[in-house]
Amino acid sequence: MNNTKACEAEVTLDRGSSSRALIGRSLFRLSRPRVLLFLGPVCEANMDWSGRMDAVDIQPDCLGLYCGRIMGIVNGTEVHGDCGVCPRGQRTDARKICRECTGSPERYDWLYLGFMAMLPLILHWFFIEWYSGKKSSSALFQHITALIECSVAAIVTLLVSDPMGSLQIRSCKVVMLSDWYTMLYNPSPDYVTTIHCTHEAVYPLYTIVFIYYAFCLVLMMLLRPLLVKKIACGLGKSDRFKSIYAALYFFPVLTLLQAVGGGLLYYAFPYIIIVASLVTLVVYLSASEVETFKDLLVRKKRLIVLFSHWLLHAYGIISISKLNNIYQDLPLLALVPAPALFYLLTAKYTEPSRILSEGANGR
Repeated sequence: MNNTKACEAEVTLDRGSSSRALIGRSLFRLSRPRVLLFLGPVCEANMDWSGRMDAVDIQPDCLGLYCGRIMGIVNGTEVHGDCGVCPRGQRTDARKICRECTGSPERYDWLYLGFMAMLPLILHWFFIEWYSGKKSSSALFQHITALIECSVAAIVTLLVSDPMGSLQIRSCKVVMLSDWYTMLYNPSPDYVTTIHCTHEAVYPLYTIVFIYYAFCLVLMMLLRPLLVKKIACGLGKSDRFKSIYAALYFFPVLTLLQAVGGGLLYYAFPYIIIVASLVTLVVYLSASEVETFKDLLVRKKRLIVLFSHWLLHAYGIISISKLNNIYQDLPLLALVPAPALFYLLTAKYTEPSRILSEGANGR
């Protein structure tokens, strides 16, 4: 057939209807759906000698980074639906098809969930210690209660997640930062109509944290007031519930933090743990006037605080290294005591009173 000769063909649309279209040398147009296809220099690929063209199944491209088509089977034939949002628990593949998330969280994902689970527990312990007072004997029981609350909330959260009744969860793999913010990538082909494709591409790492915080709050409101009322006799009526009031403030803050900065926290939490634990350890040792190893051993509470910070140091190091090479990464844990040892060895040289006295003597 002559390359310059136009050919007439019957084209099958994606919804089953057909339309007559005039195919030119290099492209053709359809009004419904409005598609532009490039066929190359000739249109003889599917052309028989009678001048007719085989039926062509046309599906417009699925726009947007996270829009996809739901796949189904009808009469043994794979059928794709309209381009739109994927159901919960699914995300798009390279072909823009919504696929169910069947994988398991990676080690780094579990470490992230552990970090988010630790935040309310650490804040509980901080405010319990802050408001209990030095003479109160109820702090220990409140610490244990807070640990039980958060532990039970974590277990229940895993049990109610898919698959139900199991401590294992299925998840989608996190590929890039934008996976956490799919609402920012809804396409607008004509700059007027927006195709809403917002879904949890990092299922369930985003929503499972909210579920965990909800269970923590419910368990705290059920258990803590009764405990505090029974054992916090050394505190005044206005002080014994202050740690609970503090939780009612920091839980909304944590929820907002996860909603807005969940993706940023996912990539930055190992460094946040290390920096925050180093700063808080130095502040505690300085406020407690610990300058020597003997000062550290005077009270058991100081050792507990020190070992707790060492655990956080180790958690941060493991999160950064991910233990991909266990023989290379495990020796890094030997650096855990280094900051405390450095502080104790150099504290006497940075004592403010000594610096002031030496300055007065003209040294």
